[in-house]
Amino acid sequence: MQRILASSLIARAFSAFFGFLGQKWRESLLITRYLRPNEEKMRLDSHLFSRPFAAMRRGLCAFFDKTGLSRAMASSIFRQPFLWCLIAAFIAPFVPTVVLICLCLVGLVTLLARFGTMPQLRLNYWPVNKFLLLYMAAYIAATFTSVTISGSLFTGLLAVLLASFSIVFDNAVESKRQCDLVIRILVFSGTVVAIYGLYQYVFYSPTSLGAWIDSDMFTGITRRVYSTLENPNVLSEYLLLVIPFAAALVLVSKKLWHRAGFAACLLAMVLCLLVTYSRGGYLGLLCAVAVFLVLMDARFILLGIVGLVALYFVLPASIIERFTSIGNMSDSSTSYRVYIWLGTLAMLRDYWLPGVGPGMAAFNLVYPAYSFNTVKAPHSHNLFLQTVCDAGITGFVLFILMLLSFFRSTLSALAHEKDRTSRILQIACVSSATGFLVQSMTDYTFYNHRVTLVFWIVLALSSVLSRRSHLKEGHPIWSKF
Repeated sequence: MQRILASSLIARAFSAFFGFLGQKWRESLLITRYLRPNEEKMRLDSHLFSRPFAAMRRGLCAFFDKTGLSRAMASSIFRQPFLWCLIAAFIAPFVPTVVLICLCLVGLVTLLARFGTMPQLRLNYWPVNKFLLLYMAAYIAATFTSVTISGSLFTGLLAVLLASFSIVFDNAVESKRQCDLVIRILVFSGTVVAIYGLYQYVFYSPTSLGAWIDSDMFTGITRRVYSTLENPNVLSEYLLLVIPFAAALVLVSKKLWHRAGFAACLLAMVLCLLVTYSRGGYLGLLCAVAVFLVLMDARFILLGIVGLVALYFVLPASIIERFTSIGNMSDSSTSYRVYIWLGTLAMLRDYWLPGVGPGMAAFNLVYPAYSFNTVKAPHSHNLFLQTVCDAGITGFVLFILMLLSFFRSTLSALAHEKDRTSRILQIACVSSATGFLVQSMTDYTFYNHRVTLVFWIVLALSSVLSRRSHLKEGHPIWSKF
């Protein structure tokens, strides 16, 4: 097949054309300015939060020194944030929210203990962090200006705690082997979730898996799986975050049996996402694949076009029918979302500046007065709309700036990265976030706190991967994984 394509004038012409477009795009003024790296010291010195953090670290070190905790915790497990972060990354899709809260708190405490007992350590700087910290501050302010403070208190503070875990995770990973182990653990955890979802699809009765489907419109679909995440759409959101890393591991693994194993993991997760029948998940997957391939090589655009055409003849009719129903107002699920968006927009005309406050209690205290066709909803079914509802226009703007900073920082690191493994893993980060944010336009993807935590882990991984090639190799024990 390679020889046939190599000798085909049409294939060579398309390859040269898309290669030319890719080169010109990379050399364009827009891209070169957007991806221009700043000197690390200059960025650090101008960092708004560098001095407050330095003062806080000095106070923390003094506290640990005067109380004798520095000596007492010299070899304590509670001075190893990476261990707790690794546990959180693995068990996130399997445990209730209260366990995640405990793990996040322990991770934060262990990071503080590490900085308090090791004065020579410095907090890793990443441009996204300033927007992340301001975003967290906006959520705290919105919690205490909510239409119901008691109803928003738990959700608002939990949102801040989960977001702070990104900074904890970023500073917990200190070596290449730790970085690679985290990614493998994420993929292994996602594979377990996917296998359980496929088990549900094969062995559980349709009634035991709930409805989540317009039975009048989709007669060929009798079940949608949710695995450990209680909802098919939530399951697809989680898989979108993990699938790109499985694809990256297939490409970077050096041993054949490792590649085969990760390919099996990738196949299981993709199949599981397909049988969620989540249309937002399908859109997210297509966008994630497109981003992954184009960042690998612009000439994959041609392969993508051919692949999209081939999918129509390969995929089952039920999946094709589900995908082509996107935007069909005859589907009760689509019309339900549209009416919720209209009601939310009507509400935000009055509450766009402060928002109503984080959580379902605040949303449902105000939304019913603006709902269309008396459609009830626990949230707005759109991450971006819900951010405005939770934290007002300030929280929304900070969230968008944080995402733009994330893409700029990651793509800048990718543009200047020489190490092939680091490049592919950075591409996986961009692909993962892209697919997740595409589905976020049709679902409130932060509704499930387990998925939210994995999203913040992916953002932290982007920071780690941007400096992966400069990290030390790490202790040989990690090589076993």
